[in-house]
Amino acid sequence: MAELSGFRVAVLATNGFEESELTEPVKALKAADAEVSIVSLKEGEIQGVRHDEKGKKVRVDRLIGDVRADEFDGVVLPGGTMNADTMRAVPEVLAFLRSIQNTGKPIAAICHAPWELISAGLVRGRTLTSYHTLRDDIANAGGTWFDMELVEDGNWVTSRQPSDLPAFNAAMLRLFERSTATAARA
Repeated sequence: MAELSGFRVAVLATNGFEESELTEPVKALKAADAEVSIVSLKEGEIQGVRHDEKGKKVRVDRLIGDVRADEFDGVVLPGGTMNADTMRAVPEVLAFLRSIQNTGKPIAAICHAPWELISAGLVRGRTLTSYHTLRDDIANAGGTWFDMELVEDGNWVTSRQPSDLPAFNAAMLRLFERSTATAARA
């Protein structure tokens, strides 16, 4: 099992996040002793969905306008069409993701979340997967898309949908653990 004691993870989400794509990675991260912060656009709670039905609400820990990339060691981007579409239009979200990428910190994104990476201008030259409807968006942004449950490319791990969560979570934990080992050697 991964050991991520002291590893600080920002989970970027807002209303419309796909419930399992937030709650399952968070559960895996907490089981590995990571410090997890739900970072959003507004205080209080955000509403999850289970595809097109209302899901659980999750309490927000921090606001995107109040955080800096250097406060975190990695990022998780859950899917959900409305969530990802809203987040990709927020300049602070895009600036945060660029800062994370510029420092080579790990990013785990699932389902529709690669929209945020596209809008941040980070996909050109990258290999990834996503929900199948983003295939053209990724190609048009200069990325290479594969229909696979998991694609690992450097400091990124991506998956397609909730059924891929077991592989996604395992790869996310490995990626985050590798980054702690790399940082310790630096």
